[in-house]
Formats: sequence, C-alpha cells, structure tokens
Amino acid sequence: MSVPSHFDRHPTDPVTGQSAAKPVPDPEQLEVAAGTARQNVEGWVPELNTDADLRAALEEAFEYRGDVTITRKDGAKVEGYIFDRSTSDSLATSFIRLLPKDSNNRLKISYAEIMALAFTGRDTAAGKSYEAWVKKYWQKKTTGEGEASIQPDALE
Repeated sequence: MSVPSHFDRHPTDPVTGQSAAKPVPDPEQLEVAAGTARQNVEGWVPELNTDADLRAALEEAFEYRGDVTITRKDGAKVEGYIFDRSTSDSLATSFIRLLPKDSNNRLKISYAEIMALAFTGRDTAAGKSYEAWVKKYWQKKTTGEGEASIQPDALE
C-alpha cells in the first residue's frame, strides 16, 4: 500500500515557495522550567476566620514537612506531624491524623475541634533540593572525598 505523495511533502509558503516546515528545536537548547516553588510557611500562624480558611490551612499543614501545633477548642494543644487527612463536606466528618512530637500514639482530630493552627516546627526539607544533592555528589566524586553514592545520605 502506498501513501499518496502529498503526505510526503512539507507545506510550502504560498508567497516565497519555501518550505514552511517548523525547525525541530535542539533539546539541549530548550528552556528548562524550574521546579514548583513552595511557599515558606515555617512560623506561620494562619487566621482561621472561616471554614474555608481552616481547610486551606490544614491542606498546607498536610503538605508541610515539619511539625505544627494544633489548639483544640477545649484549649488543649498538641504538637506533631500531620501525616494523613480525610475530608468531607462537613468539618465534623473531616479529620487529620497526627503523630505527636512527644508520643508514638497517633491522634485523629476532627476539623471541627480545631481552634488554631501554627507551623511551629522546622521545615525538614527547607533549603534542600535535587540540584544541591547533585552538586554534593559530583563534588565528592571528583575530589575522592568520602563515598560518592547515588543512595541518599542518612537522616540526621
């Protein structure tokens, strides 16, 4: 089966008669998009005036890589890492799951119980990036300093 010849031709500019085919860009010269910029929320105490404010702040807290302090409506405070959340239409049936800083007992806290939220812990991933890791890797590799490995460094 042969393909008609008009599929083989590049379109031509009707004025100049030149090929109108777009040049194929060199992938080495393409712009490299930066990674997603993250807002620094370390130390932030959001105002929780509406249900939407609370939901947005808890979503940020879930994405945060440090500890937060939750103040419940009964005045009790708990500091820890939010590792899970479950949302629904109602604050009473939406929950966060938190690993307290001073305990291994996981807590489940209803959004409706939360009066205040503060990003009190250090963002454990702040300032770290893939580019910094690559730079450190190649520095070790070229100087012979230490063991250059593609495995991540141990957590300190």
